[in-house]
Amino acid sequence: MTAAVEAASADAPALGSLAPDFELANQYGEPVRLSSFRGQNVALVFYPFAFSGICTGELCEIRDNLGLFDDSNAVVLAVSVDSKFSLRAYAAQEGYTFDLLADFWPHGGVAGAYGVFDAGSGMAKRATFIIDAEGRVRYSVVNPRGQARDFAEYRKALADLKLA
Repeated sequence: MTAAVEAASADAPALGSLAPDFELANQYGEPVRLSSFRGQNVALVFYPFAFSGICTGELCEIRDNLGLFDDSNAVVLAVSVDSKFSLRAYAAQEGYTFDLLADFWPHGGVAGAYGVFDAGSGMAKRATFIIDAEGRVRYSVVNPRGQARDFAEYRKALADLKLA
């Protein structure tokens, strides 16, 4: 982890604690509830906005490496404050087969529950929480604005879950 990477805010769930449950609509308007994935690991990926450069690069890297998540019995849930309509267009354009969740209303409510909503700019911070099969947070990182996540960190966090 580089020095520029920040810890999640004091409002973020602590490592080892139960991840806050939520239900959001995916890009097709279908409800997705975090707790429905118990028994499976979850990579909860907050990103600022659909169609933005860094976010697209990060999500394409996930798309191109979904086998890593599958091999770790992990599902990817990507969350932004965009509407389900823009997320559907984004997923279609980029070929994303994982759920893009709309934290649209109340605006940033789930990002806020995870301590990663930036009220000043109205967007989620670039943050990742790896949640284990029991629903506990095992890894978290928040990157500063304009800095992409290091994909190698996903590999390490998912490998650590296999060892646990």
